[in-house]
Amino acid sequence: MGHMNSTDLRGPEVRRAPTDHAKNHWWMWVIAAVLVAGGVWYYRGAQAKTQAINAGAPGAPGNGMPGAFGNPVVPVVVSTAQRGDLPVYLDGLGTVTAYNTVTIRSRVDGAIVKVNFTEGQFVHEGDALVEIDPRPYQVALEQAQGQLAKDQAQLKDVQIDMERYKLLFKEGVIPQQQLDTQEASVGQSHGSIQADQAAIDSAKLNITYSHIVAPISGRVGLRLVDVGNIVHATDTTGLVVITQLQPISVIFTLPQDQLPQVMSKLHGNAQQLSVEAWDRDDTSKITSGKLATIDNQIDVTTGTYKLKAVFGNENNALFPNQFVNVHLLVDTKHNITLVPVAAIQRGPQGTYVYTAGADNVAKIQPVVVAQTTGNLVGLSSGVSAGTNVVIDGQDKLQDGTQITPTVAPLPSVATAVNAPKPSAGASAPPVKNSPATSSGGAKR
Repeated sequence: MGHMNSTDLRGPEVRRAPTDHAKNHWWMWVIAAVLVAGGVWYYRGAQAKTQAINAGAPGAPGNGMPGAFGNPVVPVVVSTAQRGDLPVYLDGLGTVTAYNTVTIRSRVDGAIVKVNFTEGQFVHEGDALVEIDPRPYQVALEQAQGQLAKDQAQLKDVQIDMERYKLLFKEGVIPQQQLDTQEASVGQSHGSIQADQAAIDSAKLNITYSHIVAPISGRVGLRLVDVGNIVHATDTTGLVVITQLQPISVIFTLPQDQLPQVMSKLHGNAQQLSVEAWDRDDTSKITSGKLATIDNQIDVTTGTYKLKAVFGNENNALFPNQFVNVHLLVDTKHNITLVPVAAIQRGPQGTYVYTAGADNVAKIQPVVVAQTTGNLVGLSSGVSAGTNVVIDGQDKLQDGTQITPTVAPLPSVATAVNAPKPSAGASAPPVKNSPATSSGGAKR
């Protein structure tokens, strides 16, 4: 057996598993991939925005979307503030009442023989309405006339006897007592004649009452009694009702806090205060009138007082018991700044508006509201005439926001009357009228 080398005596070779460096550092490869993808996305996005700006695409400034640098440009509607006069109205709820109401009743007893009116007809004062059978009163007149003739003849007889008694008394034939008795008989005959004349007048008056005429001009209502019915002077139910519609009155109420303002204007002005009647929805003007008077007490249950206005009602637009909204003109604010009511905003800092300058940048401007009438607001300070104020799109604005303005005309006072009252934040509708400075035709 030969000698063995030491190298031949080594044990069996043990192989180690190689270290997997790529597996242990896999997250590094993921991060590198994300960074590469992000770089590619950013590069392509920036290039697309640049192309959109150059091409005027929706991503460009002035189209309401973020611009190249992320600054939003907001489209808004603006209106120019102007100087003018603004009326001051007090609003109340009213009910139309007839200026005069007459219930026609019979003043004599008898049967109705004729009705001379048509239901709903407009009648004039003195027009014949109803005729009651006058024959009983004609007979009574004839009886009274006959009794008068009898008593006149009797008076003549006693007067002749009176003259005879005077001669006999002078001759001493008859005593004084007999002469005095004859004088009393003459007086009784005079009294009978006066009673007969009164009976004649009464019969004539009853005949006149048999022909019922209209005491006022107005519209008759529904007929309450038909021909052939017997009526009495004591009946509580009338024959017909007449209401005077021209002129016509409106009774309305106002809060007691406004009483001093109305009283001062009522006593201080030579002319009557103007009053406007509007429909139930308070959207359309019906007619105009004048304030007639104020009630003499305040209703303690409601804290209001009553006022009465009179309207000519030439077109019969008002009808008794109709519900209306009443606007009483008590004052006019002169030479104040006028802006649409939609421009007014309210926040923790108070009342303010957004103004639009020449650089098309919205700015917050605090204002002081003096009066609101219809769609117009009168400002005592904060904004001057000629300033553009934002009336639509304020919810997207902040101080310093870039805007794209569209100019709308300022509503006139007359237009503000016909326009519905806007809600908070709503924009005023464009109108074709130029701004008005008159004090009439608006409601608060």
